[in-house]
Order: sequence, then C-alpha cells, then structure tokens
Amino acid sequence: MRISVSSDMDEPVARLLVGELRARGHEVRAYGALDPGADAQWAVCSERAAREVAEGRADQAVVCCWTGTGASIAANKVPGVRAALCADAYTADGARRWNDANVLALSLRLTSGPLLGEILDAWFAAGPSEDAEDRDNVAHVERLDEDRRAAR
Repeated sequence: MRISVSSDMDEPVARLLVGELRARGHEVRAYGALDPGADAQWAVCSERAAREVAEGRADQAVVCCWTGTGASIAANKVPGVRAALCADAYTADGARRWNDANVLALSLRLTSGPLLGEILDAWFAAGPSEDAEDRDNVAHVERLDEDRRAAR
C-alpha cells in the first residue's frame, strides 16, 4: 500500500511511524519535517499528504502534529479526505469501520511507540462497514465534498 506521511516536527514517534509502516511492507512518501528542506508547517505538510490520497497517488495517509488536531483539520479541508484523529486502537478501528476514514491523524505528544503499534494494527485490520446506515453516512459526507467543490 502507498502511504503518505507528514509531520510538522521531526519527533521520535514520527520517525518510528515511518519505520513501522515500511517494516509492514508499505511504500512511504514523507512530507514536512520528515522530508529535509520541505515546508514543515502542519497545515502545509498535512494538506500535501492528504492531497496524495484525494488524487489517488496514495492509498492512505498519516498526518501528525503536536496534538494531531491541526493536522486533522488541514487534511479534512481536502475534498475526498476523511481524516480521523485517533488516540487509541478502538477509535482507529471505528474510524476505518464506521467512517471509512482514509487518513489517520496522530498526536506527536500523546502517541508512544507501543500505542502507535496498537493504533496501526487496528487501523489496518479494519475495513469499511457494509452496514447501510454506515454507508449512507459516508455517502452524505461525500456529498458535502461535492457541494463544496460546486460552490467554488
């Protein structure tokens, strides 16, 4: 799987994330502080990683900043992206299952190495729900993106 990763800071957990994804066999493209010389502002690097997903150049993305909030907000401004800020494995599972999230947002401050492994395990083990209500909700979010595009 092709995964875009961004971080506004070169923190140990961000480097661990890239290494862990590669160890799991994923092709990783790094943005922000993980790409020397690149713009590391959380809004800029999160948008770049998310745009890779929206435009089909990546299957998923993981965006990081100190709290994870800014990275998730920036990623969610990209039409076609459903970013979820996940601080635990249960939330990661639900984000993939019920929300069909395609971008994982993480806090550099709160995510330890062991917790990162649990979140990634849950994220990759879960798939989108086939439940009609869940699919209807995701379709509604997709229509919101279409409305935003049309308003431009």
